[in-house]
Amino acid sequence: MSSDTQLLCRPALALDRWMTDSVVPAAKASFPAEKLAEFRHASTYVCRNRASENGISEHARGSAVDIAAFAFKDGTRIGVETQKPGSPEARFQRAIREGACGPFKTVLGPGTDADHATHFHLDIAARRNGSTYCK
Repeated sequence: MSSDTQLLCRPALALDRWMTDSVVPAAKASFPAEKLAEFRHASTYVCRNRASENGISEHARGSAVDIAAFAFKDGTRIGVETQKPGSPEARFQRAIREGACGPFKTVLGPGTDADHATHFHLDIAARRNGSTYCK
């Protein structure tokens, strides 16, 4: 994660849990010959309203992160985007998306809507009944 990343402690801990429990194991399973080096975020703290609804964005609260890509030691980069069905990239992306539902309360990404076609939006906003919104 880059040094300009701004997150509150709870989402930072959720991000660490997701990386440890989901992203690293999924990378090893999908790309056994490669070693995950880093992830690239598109956005963390940004003072703004939600794109499609009234109200302040979770980014403005410091409790959301947008993940745009993953990079491997050999230089391979996997962008968060619609992947070829059945490909290792698609399996990796599906596994990490499913794994994000738990540490995070909201998980949006490719296929959710046009605003999230090129990144995962992950946040810890409290939801009714303690549920998650993973789409």
